[in-house]
Amino acid sequence: MDRDVESLRGIASMDRWSMLWPRLGITNSHVRYLGFQNQNFLLFEIVSQSNEFSFLDQHNDFLVLIVTMNPKKSRNVTENGETVEDSILMTLIGNGEDLAPMVRHSFEMGKPETLLHQLKNVVKKKEVEIEDLCKLHYEEFIVAVDELRGVLVDAEELKNELASDNFRLQEIGSALLLRLEDLLESYSIKKNVTEAVKMSKICVEVLDLCIKCNKYVADGQFYPALKAIHQIEETYMKVIPVKTLKNLVEKRVPVIKSHIEKKVCGEINEWLVLIRGTSKEIGQKAIGFASSSRQRNEDMLARQKKAEEESCLGLGDFTYSLDVEEIDDNSVLNINLMPLYRAYYIHVCLGIGDQFRDYYFKNRMLQLNSDLQVSSVQHFLASHQTYLAQIAGYFIVEDRVLRTAGDLLSASQVQAMWETAVSKVTSNLEYQFSHMDTASHLLLVKDYVTLLGATLRQYGYDVGYILEALTNSRDKYHELLLVECREQIKDAVINDDCKQMVMKESEYQSNVLSFDLQTSDIMPGFPYVAPFSSMVPDCCRIIRSFIKDSVNYLSYGGQTNFFDFARKYLDKLLIDVLNDVILNMTKSASTGVSQAMQIAANLSFLERACDYFLQTAAKQCGVPTRMIARLQTTLMAKTVLKTSREKSYVSLVNLVNHKLTEYLSLMENVNWIIDDVAQHKSEYMNEVVIYLDTLLSTAQQILPLDVMYKVGSGALEHINNTFMNTLLSDTLKRFTANAVMGINNDFKSLEEFADERFHSTGLNEVYKEGSFRGCLLEMRQLINLLLSSQPENFMNPVIRMRNYNSLDYKKLAIICEKYKDSPDGLFGSLSKRGARQSNRMKSMDVLKRRLKDFN
Repeated sequence: MDRDVESLRGIASMDRWSMLWPRLGITNSHVRYLGFQNQNFLLFEIVSQSNEFSFLDQHNDFLVLIVTMNPKKSRNVTENGETVEDSILMTLIGNGEDLAPMVRHSFEMGKPETLLHQLKNVVKKKEVEIEDLCKLHYEEFIVAVDELRGVLVDAEELKNELASDNFRLQEIGSALLLRLEDLLESYSIKKNVTEAVKMSKICVEVLDLCIKCNKYVADGQFYPALKAIHQIEETYMKVIPVKTLKNLVEKRVPVIKSHIEKKVCGEINEWLVLIRGTSKEIGQKAIGFASSSRQRNEDMLARQKKAEEESCLGLGDFTYSLDVEEIDDNSVLNINLMPLYRAYYIHVCLGIGDQFRDYYFKNRMLQLNSDLQVSSVQHFLASHQTYLAQIAGYFIVEDRVLRTAGDLLSASQVQAMWETAVSKVTSNLEYQFSHMDTASHLLLVKDYVTLLGATLRQYGYDVGYILEALTNSRDKYHELLLVECREQIKDAVINDDCKQMVMKESEYQSNVLSFDLQTSDIMPGFPYVAPFSSMVPDCCRIIRSFIKDSVNYLSYGGQTNFFDFARKYLDKLLIDVLNDVILNMTKSASTGVSQAMQIAANLSFLERACDYFLQTAAKQCGVPTRMIARLQTTLMAKTVLKTSREKSYVSLVNLVNHKLTEYLSLMENVNWIIDDVAQHKSEYMNEVVIYLDTLLSTAQQILPLDVMYKVGSGALEHINNTFMNTLLSDTLKRFTANAVMGINNDFKSLEEFADERFHSTGLNEVYKEGSFRGCLLEMRQLINLLLSSQPENFMNPVIRMRNYNSLDYKKLAIICEKYKDSPDGLFGSLSKRGARQSNRMKSMDVLKRRLKDFN
């Protein structure tokens, strides 16, 4: 309560209340807060010793009621007959306060008559006050009335003047009013004209854009036409004042857009047909650039390797230079993508860019699937370049579109195209390779495929799977190549006359030096007689061509180090083809001694050429020669050819022996019990010596010394064995000393020939402990024993080891049983009965008995 009083005191202290309390003779201390009533009234109690007051006021939208009471007495009528309510009402009216709250309060309380009565009392009181005031100021009022009359007269004059001025003003104003109306009408016309001009200007601009649009469409300039349409739609469509024109424009714009879309679709279809036709040319041109680039790289690499090898050998002075490759204007691929760019941008402007992207991708995929089909009318060998060039051109175009046409084509779409192409191309290549029967055809296709891979790799495409198809056909290619080389080598061997080649200087270069077949670093005199026949250089050329074709197929593929593969296939050629063909040739029944000897010599040179073949393969594969030498890499074929060479020597010896057997077969005509001793060597031995002379002369020219020694010693051993076999033969029943002396003469000439040949060929310097004569030692010791004066000395171990160490007991026993000292004449047996046996025959008989006992 105290806090409320304090609040009320705060309210009472406002200016408004502070002005009221002194008039009522009240101080703030006399005011007591009573509270709110209906939340609309503030009630105060003012305590006074003399007076009672009631006061009603409104403050801050609240009705404030202040009731003053005397604590000792309370009454509603003042001493002069006025009630408290009348006093409050008088005070409010006197202060000019608003009586609306009091009226509203009276009606709310249901007592409007009381308020009306109070108001009448107030009116009466005011009338009394007015009468009193008039009485008090009567004279002044009369004066004021007189002055008021004067004022009325002046006012009348002023009124007349005003009427006159108004008349004149009306006359002047009427003319001005007419002009004003004209002016306003002019202003209205001007405004209308201005609006019309503005509207006309808009219509003219719209029509001008429409005319331009029509002209652009007619000229095929669709992008400017769309810009004009866009400008009409964005700038003028909403502000076109003429409804007819607006409706026409709204109706025609979609029609024009549809027309442009159809025209652009027609143009892009034409472009799709055109770009498919030019893709082949683009691909061929790009593959041509790749081929030229590859050739330049090969030339540069060859020069570099040659310089490195010469530098390692310390030959010559070297200077380094920078090769600057000039870019040829023709090396730039001109691909006209402007129709595509324009069509795509126009579709984007039309708001159907996604539709065009899908349309382009689907059509290009259809073209790709069509391009991937191999022609069934034309052979693949004839059509493979066109087929692969078409694919290369297709993906070069797509790469250009991907990089320059914005978001028309995505990388994932290009990858999908590429995967489709790789799958189809790989399957087509594998199928075509499997049906090819010529290695050169497969190589041609492979070479173009590698160029395709090199071309598309530059554009970021992964060509590994395509090159893998080439790797998978590697064995197939080499099988075909080996078959072809077999036929070529077989022809070279069959057509070889097995005679030493006689060459001029130019032929020496191409047939000897080209394959490192020279036996000396000194240039020989010309004409040069080579130790080999034409088969050797012919086979070397075939093998060199094989190496080149093999490396050509193996190179530029998926693998980087293909030297091991090249060496493997080279070994296969040399072992399975060359060696096999030559061995079959040596085993042929038609091969004679001269052919066998020449083939054996040829094998020696082919074995030597293996190093050249390996170096050639390494050079073709890009492997430095010094690396081959450092790794001591060799061909297995070299060992195989060496073995075959040894076999050919054995075959040669057998053929020589067979030929000698033919000559020695003439011994069947020999009279083994001849009466007289032949003074000269027999005819068959003369033939044998001539044959051996020819044989060894030829062998000296074309065979190594060790081989010639084998051939010569083998021939002489065969002669020795043939004579021994003849003497041991059951067909020979007996022979005499005269026959032995004839054999002795034959063997002396043969031994002389053997010694002469052994020394003239230089074999004596190589085989210092051997000789050709030693091959005839068994027959020589047998002849010496049979012609000896004391044959029984054979049984002396010392003499036997010194003079007869090559003789066998059993063989000697058989031969001695057939040996007779003299021939049986007609009366030979009778003459012997009385004749005295010679000492030599007695010794021979002793030898026979002792040999019989020994055996």
